[in-house]
Amino acid sequence: MDKQIKPIIPVLGLRQEHQESERPVSVSESSVSKMSQKMPLKLNNPKVIDKQSLQYVIYSGVAGGVAGSAAKTLIAPLDRVKILFQTANPEFSRFSGSFSGLFKAVRQIYGYDGVAGLYQGHSATLLRIFPYAAIKFVCYEQIRTILIPNDSYETAPRRLLAGSLAGVCSVFFTYPLDLIRVRLAFETHREVNRARGGKFLGIVRRVFNEEPRFQVTALDTLARMGNFYRGFAPTIFGMIPYAGVSFYTHDLIHDVFRSRHLKGYTVQEEEFKTLEDLTVKTNSSHDRRLPLYVWAQLTAGGAAGMLAQAAAYPFEVIRRRMQVGAVTNNGEYLSILRTASQIYVENGARGFYVGLTIGFIKVVPMFACSFFVYERIKRKLGI
Repeated sequence: MDKQIKPIIPVLGLRQEHQESERPVSVSESSVSKMSQKMPLKLNNPKVIDKQSLQYVIYSGVAGGVAGSAAKTLIAPLDRVKILFQTANPEFSRFSGSFSGLFKAVRQIYGYDGVAGLYQGHSATLLRIFPYAAIKFVCYEQIRTILIPNDSYETAPRRLLAGSLAGVCSVFFTYPLDLIRVRLAFETHREVNRARGGKFLGIVRRVFNEEPRFQVTALDTLARMGNFYRGFAPTIFGMIPYAGVSFYTHDLIHDVFRSRHLKGYTVQEEEFKTLEDLTVKTNSSHDRRLPLYVWAQLTAGGAAGMLAQAAAYPFEVIRRRMQVGAVTNNGEYLSILRTASQIYVENGARGFYVGLTIGFIKVVPMFACSFFVYERIKRKLGI
């Protein structure tokens, strides 16, 4: 075929003079025709990227892992206090239920153990969060590409499903590390600090040696490995709305900010006058949009985190209580329903929202930081 097809990419809110390009690009003629009808813009040197290539998967995984680690480090002290409140730790339960209790709990932790106390369990957090965030963002990119190959498939249910499936995949592979992190944050007794092998290995041994839920004599080791998945069911139930709502809200607010009336204030157009650093990934406009200004990107991420937290918080409380159940219930395993009943008997309906104020204070900067760092690292890596 002698005819060369010049790449034309519609970018919302972008203005540029017509330019001639002699470089052919592997884009279908029908796609180019449809694009040109929307906005007649021609790229000088577009970079074509296969989103399902190994390079893209690795780069997006690195970007996601770094973004998740940065976000968790930012809010680690708040995370520890929230876990202590959620699990009804006897030393800190009197502080829960009030905004001032947050600062009193932080002050007490700092008085006992200094700054290290505020970050207790953070090493386990980082061991978990890097693969967790990496898997989550990689899965979302790949699942979204399959479910939404172009704009005609861009629907709310598909967006929610892509986010939910990404969250479920990531939590399945990293849940044992999350349980260890929660147990590290929950423990305040000094004998844990003196445990042989350090705090982390001490908790691993303690969880492994706890009485398993199911007695399987021939497979005792396998049964005890199940101890590291206590609370997994409510985690999955909570992850479906948590990840789904977060990604959906983030993309929805991006759409709003790129609307005709707001794009002049929110979209970074001036950095892409030559269009040479734009990338061609799929036929979906989601993969051809310009980045937002810093404040707009942070706002989108923060709002996504707040709505996701509100949707999934009761499941998170149940999960935390199940994870430390062997400590608070004399080693007895409680099912989801029994754990929920225990929470309701102790504190009523408000018991499912204990620590939610801290949760909001935590997730807004965490999600804002996570999405912002992820998008910026992707740009630096050229994807």
